[in-house]
Amino acid sequence: MRRNHWWNVPFHLTGRGITTRPMGGDGGNPVFTVDFDFVDHRLTASALDGSTTSFPLLGHSVASFYRDTLAALGRIGVTVTLPHPHPYTLPDAHRPFAEDTEHASYDPFWVNRHWQVLSQVNLVLEEFASGFCGKISPVHMFWHSYDLAVTRFSDRSVELAADVDPVTREAYSREVISCGFWFGDEDLPRPAFYAYAAPEPAGLFGRPLRPAAALWTERGGSRLAALDYDEVRGGPDPRAAVLDFYA
Repeated sequence: MRRNHWWNVPFHLTGRGITTRPMGGDGGNPVFTVDFDFVDHRLTASALDGSTTSFPLLGHSVASFYRDTLAALGRIGVTVTLPHPHPYTLPDAHRPFAEDTEHASYDPFWVNRHWQVLSQVNLVLEEFASGFCGKISPVHMFWHSYDLAVTRFSDRSVELAADVDPVTREAYSREVISCGFWFGDEDLPRPAFYAYAAPEPAGLFGRPLRPAAALWTERGGSRLAALDYDEVRGGPDPRAAVLDFYA
């Protein structure tokens, strides 16, 4: 079921990895979930009727993972039709998943390590979210940019340009302040905590930040505050430093 601002789409942290929300229940499909287990390194698909199936995450290319995921869903009675089975906003977005045999890396140690980092960050974001009584998103993980985030909303609508894509239009239909963590990209090539407001209030960019290691930066055409993960990790109280940054 679709929710406002695409809250039905992201992943959520579990005690063993990440999971989808329960979905399906229409078009003849059962209610089901898909879980990535980063302890035993398996993908598991489970349906409400108790049927379940899984396969190892190790040893796949994108193409074979795509094939085995569709097959696993089929075994629990789920029929999937993807209108555009391609990567989202990646350099090879023109290449269908079924044809990508090039990308095939999976290191169990670092996959588990990245999940442990996300699990710690998830707890801090949950604590930060608990102090706001207005409209706020769940703490969730956006797969397209692979960031863990929580977003506060005002009740003021935002008029976006006519050429804005439907995904962005729905996500930013209200004034927001978003806080989160991601592992880095070409614009900021290291793990970092981040925060931004959209639309950006006049005079916000460049204002003093806490703690002292935080800085303003530009990423993908947007401007945000960032705090380096290694700076936090090496400090005396990482949790307090991140909460101070988000505040």
